[in-house]
Amino acid sequence: MTFNRGRLLAAISAFVILPPPAYAAEPTAADVTATPSGGNGIAEGSDIVVTATKPNEIAPVTASLKQIEPASIVSRSFIEDSLSASADFNDIALIAPSVSNTGGENGVGLNESKTQIRGFQDGEYNVTYDGVPFGDTNDPTHHSNTFFPSNTIETLVVDRGPGNASQLGQATYGGSLNLFSRETRADPSAEVKGTYGSFHTWLVRGLIQTGAINALHGTEIAISGQHNETDGRLSLSNYRQNNVFAKAVVPISADVKLTFLSTYNRNHFNQPDKNGSTLQQVAAFGKYYNLNDDPTSLSYYKYNATTKTTDFEVIKLDANFAPNSTFTNSAYTYYYDNETLSGNNATTMPGTPTTVTLTPGAKPVTGVPGYTKTNKYRVWGDIPKIKYDFGFGALTLGIWLEHSDTYRQQRDVNLVTGQSNFAEKAVTNPATKAPTPANIKFDQNSTGDHAEEFAELELRPLPGLTITPGIKHVDFQRQIDATYNQTTRYAEQVGNTYRKSLPFATANYAVTDTLSVYGQYAKGFLAPSLTVLYVNSTGNSTVQPQTSTNYQAGAVYHGARLSIDADAYYIDIDNKFQSKTVTLPVGTTDTAWFNEGGVVYKGLEGQATYLVGRGLALFANGSINSAKEKVTHNQVANAPKSTAAGGLLYKSGPVRFSLTDKWIGPQYVTSVTFVPATGLNTLNRQVRIDPYNSTILTASYQWRNVRLGVNVTDLFNSCKVENINLSGNGPTFSTLNSNADQLYYQPGRQVSADITVHF
Repeated sequence: MTFNRGRLLAAISAFVILPPPAYAAEPTAADVTATPSGGNGIAEGSDIVVTATKPNEIAPVTASLKQIEPASIVSRSFIEDSLSASADFNDIALIAPSVSNTGGENGVGLNESKTQIRGFQDGEYNVTYDGVPFGDTNDPTHHSNTFFPSNTIETLVVDRGPGNASQLGQATYGGSLNLFSRETRADPSAEVKGTYGSFHTWLVRGLIQTGAINALHGTEIAISGQHNETDGRLSLSNYRQNNVFAKAVVPISADVKLTFLSTYNRNHFNQPDKNGSTLQQVAAFGKYYNLNDDPTSLSYYKYNATTKTTDFEVIKLDANFAPNSTFTNSAYTYYYDNETLSGNNATTMPGTPTTVTLTPGAKPVTGVPGYTKTNKYRVWGDIPKIKYDFGFGALTLGIWLEHSDTYRQQRDVNLVTGQSNFAEKAVTNPATKAPTPANIKFDQNSTGDHAEEFAELELRPLPGLTITPGIKHVDFQRQIDATYNQTTRYAEQVGNTYRKSLPFATANYAVTDTLSVYGQYAKGFLAPSLTVLYVNSTGNSTVQPQTSTNYQAGAVYHGARLSIDADAYYIDIDNKFQSKTVTLPVGTTDTAWFNEGGVVYKGLEGQATYLVGRGLALFANGSINSAKEKVTHNQVANAPKSTAAGGLLYKSGPVRFSLTDKWIGPQYVTSVTFVPATGLNTLNRQVRIDPYNSTILTASYQWRNVRLGVNVTDLFNSCKVENINLSGNGPTFSTLNSNADQLYYQPGRQVSADITVHF
């Protein structure tokens, strides 16, 4: 199957002209506590049907009796009552078992963070918003505070697995973070929230619910706006964010509804492009050194600034167009624009002499070398799905079509004057013999076309038993049209196409009304990143997608006082991406990409909430995780061997109180080299990161329409290392290079007070 824009436009046209008859009614509040899938029975990221028990109403994280793989559901009440208002979606997901994250060293939500799920890194799992997968177009990585701050999220589901055939995304591999947008309400209301706290951080937020507008056939609209600003925990690391969110649910008739959603976000912050402090810098300036006020330094704060602008729009149709048949169509687009100015190397100590070359071929002169960077893309997509229920089963069919256009560039400059810095090595186009300007690292356009057809057959052979086999076919195409390609630095037009069929089979059995068991077999897929096209000749590469085979089983119990679930998993990864240097017939060298080796992920997970009574509940969750290479048995980098969380929550009358703690077990960062002769990775260095934890205390009191609150994140002021970037060689196998390796620390205790007024 070949993908093209015509198919995408045809699918969107079908969405526009579809005749509207009957919208399936949503379950009532008595049936569920959360139904972000819209209640139409068509899977979108994760079907959420949570039994409305007292423990589930107060639990920070819970599970569904109907789930088919391990999952953790985080509610809006936990986001509001137990987290800082500036939290990003990775901060929300952290409460779940097997989840760890790094990158919050400037403060909660005040710089970009990364989540790991069972040791799978960002780019090895999906992130979706209302069922729409999103991510960068060079590989499926994500920017945690760039699209969806916490004011845009109603519920978050951590799916620890590839889901069923209808679970969409480029990395149906290590799981999914499924975000669901703020819900509209039938009753009108408004609220204004303001917070102020550590690092001179302040935030103002407003939310308006119009309620059902009778003049517009019951249309409901929610509008939210937020401004967040801080000096930051790191030195001279200012951060500003503005976000606007709007959503309208329009009943076309009793049977059909349209949902319009749009969000706009703009961030501006001071930070090196590749930040992090060396041991040498920490010894001289402290753990939280990032930027300085020395105009002769690479780390001068005015030389290191980034502006990111994004938008995200969805138009969704829900309809019941025939007896026992439902249809949804989500047409969407999103945009990302990163404009960065940065010094060349954040590890350079202030006072170190630096030079630039202002004229091609001339001698270097004193200056401050840096670069400008642009990464911007627009993505268009459409996801139509149809489901027919025939009594003892149901059939779901659908397709995901997506097209992206991307522009990326990087140019060397003298940061003092903005002049070009001609510092790159001489390169000549092998075909035209034209030299590449020595100030250009790359200037590149690329496109991506993605299509996935999927089918699920849900069978109900016995009361309480659901068995769902399914299959998905992936067709993924990338094309580069570069004036100066990255790495090679000359004009290239190169591309590749990957295809794969992925089978799935899941089962859920309701043993009783309060107990269910489930199992899953699934194949996962991860396409190589755009990096494999940064070569002189793609013909030297044989790389194919990485694949995974997933086996998972678990049980969920929801009683009057106790909610508990547990699971075990085994995931076999094949076709790991590797690169090597090859010698060409003309005597030059090139990089070749291929597949070699694999990893086995396995572990045990569980979570529980116990209702003590009178609004007080205790909760705990944890995991034991292994992620080891098959041959060497080395633990993969940034994969904690265990996680744990626990605490108490109290909600009664005007008082809300929570005390939660998340503990991240030991992990390692590694430096490896592939050795072609053995076909194995040689471990150059392996540096241990010790366990660390963070405790969050929140309390609030409601008086009439005013709520006063306080939040203390990292109550016990843990300031341990949470991540390390290894660069260069270390003195020994397990120690750090004091002037090259970069360290990242927990930001320490943060205190904020807030006031919320309801109208």
